[in-house]
Amino acid sequence: MGTIISKTGCYIPAFAVRNDEFLDNSFIDNDGNPFSKKNQEIIEKFSSITGIKERRYANNNHNTSDLATFAALKALEDDDVDKETIDYLIFSHNFGDTDFGSKQSGLMPSLASKVKSNLNIKNPNCVAYDLIFGCPGWLEGLIQAYNFIKAGAANKCLVIGAETLSRVVDKVDRDSMIFSDGAGAVIVEKSDSKNGVIGYKSVTYTDNNEIDILNFERSYDSKDENKYIKMKGRKVYEFALKKVPEAMKECLEKAKVNIDDIKKIFIHQANMKMDDAIVKRLYSLYNKKIPKNILPMNIQSLGNSSVATIPTLFDQVLKGKIMNHKLNKNDLIVFASVGAGMNVNAMVYKI
Repeated sequence: MGTIISKTGCYIPAFAVRNDEFLDNSFIDNDGNPFSKKNQEIIEKFSSITGIKERRYANNNHNTSDLATFAALKALEDDDVDKETIDYLIFSHNFGDTDFGSKQSGLMPSLASKVKSNLNIKNPNCVAYDLIFGCPGWLEGLIQAYNFIKAGAANKCLVIGAETLSRVVDKVDRDSMIFSDGAGAVIVEKSDSKNGVIGYKSVTYTDNNEIDILNFERSYDSKDENKYIKMKGRKVYEFALKKVPEAMKECLEKAKVNIDDIKKIFIHQANMKMDDAIVKRLYSLYNKKIPKNILPMNIQSLGNSSVATIPTLFDQVLKGKIMNHKLNKNDLIVFASVGAGMNVNAMVYKI
């Protein structure tokens, strides 16, 4: 018995925000002081490091659960998918539903229950719950779905990752340019195929002050008492560069898969420079050079939508929407992510 991703879908908001639209922002540092550099220079450096040229923001009347519903409908739109046979609806996000212009997040009822209602799923045995696991949340949901199916507790699961991070960014913080909105969804189900999930690794680190390097904290503006998504960029980079390759290597070893057989790596689209460095570090652990064209990316135009980045990218590659990247039957791929917690996970999957 195997566990496969049978259907995928994503929702990418239409509203694109280019880098030059931040030229008039009043950026300040974490001590509340303005930068000596002009915004043009700040933005150019930002783009050279992250690779981001633009990002997507949700329509003002759409919330995180709406984006998730749109992505789920894409995954369910084929006639052979009976939504009433879904055993678990697992929805990963980090900030709940935050209405445009509001400073409060809505977490009750769960967003998973909202999506189940939006999809008009009547079956009470379809258990819907939220998963908050930082940026690796969608992949952790996939891991949970795999284990439900492996244990005989489920035959089919819907796993969603969605965010509206544009609602929780501090506009005086340079890092606000990183974050974006979006949603991705997959149908995971039991299969007679030997393809699908081969192995995984999941870890949480809290023993060396990792708990604070991605957080929800006060604005850098002392007059603003609201909290926003905050990160210590250098520490996140150093943590990810060490821990993610380690988890990926252990995952490959547990799955008894040779790194030379991996065709693509789908890593959380956090920062282009960081993602490149993580993959290079992974191959250096095997004393190998990173192969060409192994790392598809969409961060350039979509930004960092946290839990939505991997399922969105995976859907786009499967459907031929990322230039020079495609997947074929029996290809071995790796999913990997890192984020607040600090959580890291990885999975080996056979198409």
